[in-house]
Amino acid sequence: MEGNSKGRKREPEGSLDCINVEFEYDDTDHATAELAELYSYTEEPELRLNQKCFEEAFTSQVKNIRWTSLSSAQHRTHIMRLLDDLEVVNREKRLSAARAILYLAQGVFGECDSEADVIHWSRYNCFLLYQMGTFAAFLELLNMEIANSQACSSALRKPALSLADSTELRVILSVKYLLVETIRQELESDDSEWNVQRETFRAELAFPVHSDEPFAHLLFTMVTKFCSGHSPHFPMKKVLLLLWKVILFTLGGFSELQKMKEKKRSELGLPPLPEDSIQVMKNMRAMSPLSYGIELGEQQKRGRRSRRDSLDLYNEKDPFKSEEPSGLEEEENEDTDSIMDTEADMQERDLISQPLINLRNNTERVSFPRGLPWAPKVREKDIENFLEMSRHKFIGFTLGHDTDTLVGLPRPIHESVKTLKQHKYISISDSQTKKEMELEQCPILLGEEEVEETPCECLYRAMLLNIPHYMIALLKILLAAAPTSKAKTDSINILADVLPEEMPITVLESMKLGIDVNRHKEIIVKTVSAILLLLLKHLKLNHIYQFEFMSQHLVFANCIPLILKFFNQNIMSYICAKNSISSLDFPSCVLHELPELTAESLETGDNNQFCWRNLFSCINLLRILNKLTKWKHSRTMMLVVFKSAPILKRALKVKQAMMQLYVLRLLKLQTKYLGRQWRKSNMKTMSAIYQMVRHRMNDDWAYGNDLDARPWDFQAEECTLRGNIESFNSRRYEKNPGWEFAPVDNCLQSVVGQRLELPEDFHYTYELWLEREVFSKPINWEELLQYS
Repeated sequence: MEGNSKGRKREPEGSLDCINVEFEYDDTDHATAELAELYSYTEEPELRLNQKCFEEAFTSQVKNIRWTSLSSAQHRTHIMRLLDDLEVVNREKRLSAARAILYLAQGVFGECDSEADVIHWSRYNCFLLYQMGTFAAFLELLNMEIANSQACSSALRKPALSLADSTELRVILSVKYLLVETIRQELESDDSEWNVQRETFRAELAFPVHSDEPFAHLLFTMVTKFCSGHSPHFPMKKVLLLLWKVILFTLGGFSELQKMKEKKRSELGLPPLPEDSIQVMKNMRAMSPLSYGIELGEQQKRGRRSRRDSLDLYNEKDPFKSEEPSGLEEEENEDTDSIMDTEADMQERDLISQPLINLRNNTERVSFPRGLPWAPKVREKDIENFLEMSRHKFIGFTLGHDTDTLVGLPRPIHESVKTLKQHKYISISDSQTKKEMELEQCPILLGEEEVEETPCECLYRAMLLNIPHYMIALLKILLAAAPTSKAKTDSINILADVLPEEMPITVLESMKLGIDVNRHKEIIVKTVSAILLLLLKHLKLNHIYQFEFMSQHLVFANCIPLILKFFNQNIMSYICAKNSISSLDFPSCVLHELPELTAESLETGDNNQFCWRNLFSCINLLRILNKLTKWKHSRTMMLVVFKSAPILKRALKVKQAMMQLYVLRLLKLQTKYLGRQWRKSNMKTMSAIYQMVRHRMNDDWAYGNDLDARPWDFQAEECTLRGNIESFNSRRYEKNPGWEFAPVDNCLQSVVGQRLELPEDFHYTYELWLEREVFSKPINWEELLQYS
């Protein structure tokens, strides 16, 4: 039940190797899948309980009429009655009214015949509920439950928690999730009134009106309370799902990010992006293992151990060897590793003994892409470094940051500089860093910075003081939900909102609960990875130092080894996992009679080629790892030290272009540190990097070593970055910054004449204060006169 491989049959390894995975990466899965993942299979009886609570309240007011037959005015009247019942003192009556409202948000499935009807009525009811003030009413209930010390103390005393300990919270969070998820989705059939409501709701969530914090910040505090052990009964899956959808709704998804990026580049006067990265990745094709490429280096080194490179002293111990069985262990130089250990590898080994003419015949069947998918990019720093080296070589001195003066340099250097400038790319981050340096150097001349009040800026300001705690909490949950992690006594319990009060007795019930637990963990991994990625991308667009602040605390909390540990498993089995029972998914489970479940049907699972949420999680985690390590030598060295190359190469088995691209990017970062022998032994990987990853001119990733990336410089690099971040946060967010240019009042009369607020009991201890602070302190008259 703990692991991903227990209780279910797995697809044979290599099932995704033969064909491309038809996976379309998006902000979320399709609507019905996102609704189904809100509920655990153990919550199924509560769906009928919600219906019962609604019908009892409804029939007491209206006789022999269905909800779907009433007019809009009658709908409003009944909703007002239910909202009034939320105000009563009786806890049971409040819960019954909340369940009735939840039934409305779920789409009055008792009166529907198809999933389309449920979705239609759920959408209508959610907009109506929001219009009647339901979200604000449930926000008050949520604050009451968070502050409920009795529930917290009761949960702390229990040896084992179950669904019953979080009943009220689960109902409240489910209603809020359905409102956010339904109103967030924009359809062409929506009328103008609904569109206005959507924008009003987005502003209400993003910008605090009655409180000092955005709604997402309240959910973050719930996450930290749960992880600290003060509130172990919080239903963490529902909290994280709601947090993810609130961030997605208020800040925007990946397509909105692309539009915001283009708009910001235009405002900063930067040229437009060379291509739409989303479209490029959609058009990319997954790389297949080349059937004829037997690396010469692989054959040459089979009988002897390669020499140790200068970086091998960091690789004396593999931190993951104790975590995995010996079948996953790989030699440091990856003697038997190829780009993808699939069925094609067996063909390659057979080819060794075949005549060379067969190899020539095989080459005719291989089709190469006509052109590279990405336009090359060059940074300003790359041009400066190139000119510095050229001037030092041909002239004997340098001109600093000057990239225009080419006097004394030979003609080929002129042509090289011209080519480099044609592909020059100035990022938004570079512009923001440059502006920050100017604000630090000329604070009086440039004055106070004008900061646009965006949803991202508002959220960052609210989170600023607690970002380290939030990052640690999210990574703790990710670690507990990862399939590679082992149960430990000090780890947090993320299963409190999935385990029933009475544990299963029969084998079939145990299998069903095992599937539910694994599904529960997969959904948590999906939400945490999506939250982290969305925050990183939005903060990077808003201001580079906000992104760096969050990134640094993720690195300090061991995010890099955690993600590598996640991938140090049979990634094919994880992506092919079938931890779902379609007949128990909402709304299917309430519309149709449940078929008889057998051990065989549970083992067989559904007919999907892969699990969407697991592939989505893997891509998100790879993107996070790319964000953390890009242009950071110290973090790239962490990838090398933790032996990430064999772990990442195993992930290339999944024939999905986007996932392969992010794996290859991570491998490209490290190639210069892995040594010549590794590059010789992995020429197919090098070829795949060349074909799929963007090229940076002047980047020697495929050959020499970077002289600037010395190990003793790494700590200084992180310290410098941290100093810049602290300076930025202090300048922009501290109310009373310790600014050396702040005006000082030197007038004795105005200083002494200031009215100071003193505590009420000060006159009782006035004499004692005089004795301690004035009379007993020696006065250094010389020093006092010096400053007068």
